[in-house]
Amino acid sequence: MTKRIKFRTLLMGGLITLLFVGLIIKLYWVQVANAAFWADHARSNWVTREKIPQERGMLLDRDGKVLAADAAAYTVAVGPKQIALLEKENPDWKLTERIATKLNSVLGTSKQKLIDNINSKNTDGTYRVQREIHPDGWKIDKAVRDKLADFRAELQKLTGKKNVGLYFIEDQKRYYPNGTLASHILGYENKEGNAIIGLEKQFDKDLRGEAGSIIYEKDGNRTQLPDGKVEVKQAVHGKNINLTIDRDIQYYIEEALRAAYEEYNPVSITAIAADPKTMEILGMASLPDFNPNKYWETKDQVSFKDNALQSVYEPGSTFKIVTLAAAVQEGIFKPNDTYKSGSIKVTPKSRPITDHKRDGWGEITYLDGLKHSSNVAFVKLGYEQLGAEKLRKYIDAFGFGQKTGIEIPGESQGAIRFNNKIAIEVATAAFGQGQVLVTPIQQVQAVAAVANGGKLMQPHIIKSISDPMTGDKQITEPKVIREVISESTSRKVGEYLEQVVSDQKIGTGKHAYIPGYRIAGKTGTAQKVIDGKYSDDRYVVSFIGYAPVEDPKIVLYVIVDEPDIPAAGGGSVAAPIFKKIMGQSLLHLGISPSMPDVSLTAAPTPSKAAQITATVPDVTGMTVSAASKELKGRSFNVGAIGKGNKVLQQLPKAGSVMPASQQIYLLTDTKPGNVPDLKGLSLRDALEMCSLLQTPCTVEGKGYVISQKTVKTAGKLTVQLTLAPSGSSGG
Repeated sequence: MTKRIKFRTLLMGGLITLLFVGLIIKLYWVQVANAAFWADHARSNWVTREKIPQERGMLLDRDGKVLAADAAAYTVAVGPKQIALLEKENPDWKLTERIATKLNSVLGTSKQKLIDNINSKNTDGTYRVQREIHPDGWKIDKAVRDKLADFRAELQKLTGKKNVGLYFIEDQKRYYPNGTLASHILGYENKEGNAIIGLEKQFDKDLRGEAGSIIYEKDGNRTQLPDGKVEVKQAVHGKNINLTIDRDIQYYIEEALRAAYEEYNPVSITAIAADPKTMEILGMASLPDFNPNKYWETKDQVSFKDNALQSVYEPGSTFKIVTLAAAVQEGIFKPNDTYKSGSIKVTPKSRPITDHKRDGWGEITYLDGLKHSSNVAFVKLGYEQLGAEKLRKYIDAFGFGQKTGIEIPGESQGAIRFNNKIAIEVATAAFGQGQVLVTPIQQVQAVAAVANGGKLMQPHIIKSISDPMTGDKQITEPKVIREVISESTSRKVGEYLEQVVSDQKIGTGKHAYIPGYRIAGKTGTAQKVIDGKYSDDRYVVSFIGYAPVEDPKIVLYVIVDEPDIPAAGGGSVAAPIFKKIMGQSLLHLGISPSMPDVSLTAAPTPSKAAQITATVPDVTGMTVSAASKELKGRSFNVGAIGKGNKVLQQLPKAGSVMPASQQIYLLTDTKPGNVPDLKGLSLRDALEMCSLLQTPCTVEGKGYVISQKTVKTAGKLTVQLTLAPSGSSGG
């Protein structure tokens, strides 16, 4: 018996000893050998990490008006477990039915889907604690949330419970306060937080920023320990981007396009406005479009296509501006030379190329050919006189067949595919058809070069990128690619194009005329290719122009793809749209009419409009009386300088397009004499007049001469000229 007791005692002692040895080993293993691992594991139980959300950068217009920004949003969720408990407590409340009916009416989610969400269970058969309503209840606006919050208050009153199983999870979303305005430019961010198309996608890295975090120690109730360790990584907010667009001009464009879209029911309609001197895009839109706040409602993918950058067209007669500029630069375009209009064959076997009036207008001048938009005139200029190689050189120099490099993604490069050795391809390219495919943005870039003095500028839509955290600001400077024509060529082409608009008798652009302003422009009407053949009733019609001619501030292009009306043309369809947008934009920019005697509100009669501008004839070599008669016959005022009988020089020069009331000066001798009244002359003309009279002059201000004073300094006469912008008055 004693032995058994001893054995059991030893056995128990041994087991207890082994237990303590094992415990010591375990403690050593945990606290020494693997101390770091278990410390980290323990820390994960009392340390928590929370995300600090960043703010996505804003997209703003050139004046800081918000186009896109983050805004408060809410996600709707239901609590199946809580609703089931309340239903069990009082079935008469019918919470499932009430909640499903209300959410169906507010969110549009099907009632059966809502009931399924409210009754959803875990895999073990228990009701879920919470279920979000996707996609309709995901990131809703505050106004929608408030409607549902009022409904929840009704349920709380009915049940006497605070928790009725309807929840709103605070969130944020991308908000576009102007709806569809500039939607193709901006793009959108979807509910998953991914940037889709437009500038949102292109500059996502700059806009997105980086989320921060906070790490702190907590107790069992998830309350932060007062003396616990805290690590904070601050959020990095996204950068703000100012665009070059003017929200008001963007609105004018979209308003005019929408009205025309409803009237003509085209495949698409597009417009671009830019500052020709910098190629800053002031406005750009294409219809059909979409609302980035409700992008999911747009089912047709065509509405997401930005035709201004991504579509290519045969430009038609607006492309004649390139041929005209090349011909003027090369000294080929002689406005008063004549040719036989109607039709022309470039080779004996080729089909004849005809004007839009097939029997033509008889023997006419090249200037009238421009006004009529004669294809024959431009075949003769581009194919016969410039030749294939020079024509192609200028087309390339003006940037066609190449991407412009604007910052918006998805730009097409177009295609210039005519073969220099195939006569018919060269001839049709000269007036913008055949193997010539261009994008609207390329057209604007090229015509801006004609308007700004001959410099091809790179289009840009980003004005600046600012970091709100550091204050750093990156500004986009205008970029000159190359000089394509001279400044004098630019001026001459502008004067010729002005007559396309101002000549209310034969000018194809007469419907773009704006009383009081000098407008240069060109119509375009291109047949569409259907099944490999040119259609007889489907056209792409367009108008491109700039104003004011004397100091261009806006170049504007309007293109309408297949307007649903008979005999559609660029002059009848696109020009009036251009006129509406251009008129509103000029006034918005504070650009006053340069011809004050013309009413801004009254539409011009053809007889009155025809007298507003006229071409200055060449009267050098004529007698003073004959020259005066010729000029007065065109409504110009005449001032003779000197005592000679014949006109030696004239100012402004022959071929200039001037207001009909403009004074034309006739110089009859070369001796320095009294300086005439120079009021109303531009700086260039005033300086040229002083040069002709061999009289020194000084200049103060910019614009047009408003006053002058002749003083004698060191025995020499000097003319002091004071200038001011058009519309200003001087002493």
